[in-house]
Amino acid sequence: MAKREDGSPWWADFPEPRSIATVVYPDEVLRLLQRHASLAEGSKDFLLVDARRSDCKGGTVRGAINLPAQSFYATRKALHDLCKQAGIKKVIFYCGSSLGRGPRCAACLQDYVTEIGGDFESQVMAGGIRGWVQAYGGSMMDGYDATAWQGETR
Repeated sequence: MAKREDGSPWWADFPEPRSIATVVYPDEVLRLLQRHASLAEGSKDFLLVDARRSDCKGGTVRGAINLPAQSFYATRKALHDLCKQAGIKKVIFYCGSSLGRGPRCAACLQDYVTEIGGDFESQVMAGGIRGWVQAYGGSMMDGYDATAWQGETR
């Protein structure tokens, strides 16, 4: 867990999320990616967000953007606005194991969407990037580095 200089956790300055992130499983994300691959460019209606920061190694799920959890709260409005303009209906977050940063970011964005009466869903991918690699290895990943996953079971 990342801590600030005073020893408190990185999320201490942010409001506690009221929402609970909806869970989506890696097989569902894989189906979304496969469906998107067969559609025309610009027709993607979901966005993957990797919430890792300095531990963002070994690759990302294909097409994911990196928005570290530690700075996410300040960018949630901008992300919402970009998603709305792009026709995104679902934002799926993940981190290393999706037990902390991913769910917190997903809940934070869902709180914002609920507050403004938005119409898209914020979710978290169960198992995070570790779960993805255990299930699919480097399949459907960008920047996959097998050496970063040595010692992980598949």
